[in-house]
Amino acid sequence: MNQFHGKVAVITGAASGFGKAFAAHGAKLGMKLVLADIQQDGLDATASELRAQGATVAALRTDVSVSSQVQALADLAMNTFGEVNLLFNNAGVGAGGLVWENSEKDWEWVLGVNLNSVIHGIRIFTPLMLEAAARDAAYEAHIVNTASMSGLVNAPTMGVYNVSKHAVVSLSETLYHDLALVTDQIHCSVLCPYFVPTGFNQSRRNRPANLANAQTPTRSQQVAQHMSDKAVTSAKISAQEIAQLTYDAVHAADFYIYSHPNAMQPVTSRFDHLIAGRNPGDPYAGRPELRENLARALRG
Repeated sequence: MNQFHGKVAVITGAASGFGKAFAAHGAKLGMKLVLADIQQDGLDATASELRAQGATVAALRTDVSVSSQVQALADLAMNTFGEVNLLFNNAGVGAGGLVWENSEKDWEWVLGVNLNSVIHGIRIFTPLMLEAAARDAAYEAHIVNTASMSGLVNAPTMGVYNVSKHAVVSLSETLYHDLALVTDQIHCSVLCPYFVPTGFNQSRRNRPANLANAQTPTRSQQVAQHMSDKAVTSAKISAQEIAQLTYDAVHAADFYIYSHPNAMQPVTSRFDHLIAGRNPGDPYAGRPELRENLARALRG
């Protein structure tokens, strides 16, 4: 995308973390913003903060796992601004634990937010972008799907999250190829961040009551939550730095966006094992103490 000023960005998960950083950076670039989040107070606060800085903002509380609500978000964007140039399918949540201990509600919640929301976003917004491209040869657009390093490797006790993010990577790569067949005006990227201090580890605060677990978390779920808390809070790269990296990638039409390009060894090792037909390698091979501590915690 060559020009950001005056263009329209739609951002899900905009009340905090990456979404809020994407919105703030877009505002600095002079973009018009359409913000969505399930957390009304956080969404209102973000919208008010950006408006006070002079940004043009429309906001709508949205449960992105529900297609009709994503459609309402698209309707708001089109009715307010007439087009969409940049879509961040960014909302995300997490749940951990041994994969057989995850409940049906865990799967429904995580896949609903992490995967179905991206499906809804692509299905609803891409045709609008294609229609705009057909009307105007100067129109340009870009879609950014937030996945994770967990979409490239498979660490233990993160099964539900891993599955959702692998699916987002696959969906994004397919979207890249599909778009290339029909247009030169619309591009896409997949963001694969490692741990960043965004508050993501507390995403359960927005878990709908109808998808809450009645039972006490298992030992593995408690251990996974503790590991997530520690990893996220000790991370060094900020959401604002990720936003800068992402907008730079959109400008350059780069597809893969990595927050920690020097931490790709587990990905390389995974594909080496896959190509050689070997059993899966240890994702903690570079830090065996992590596996030892995890096994010790799980076995009590």
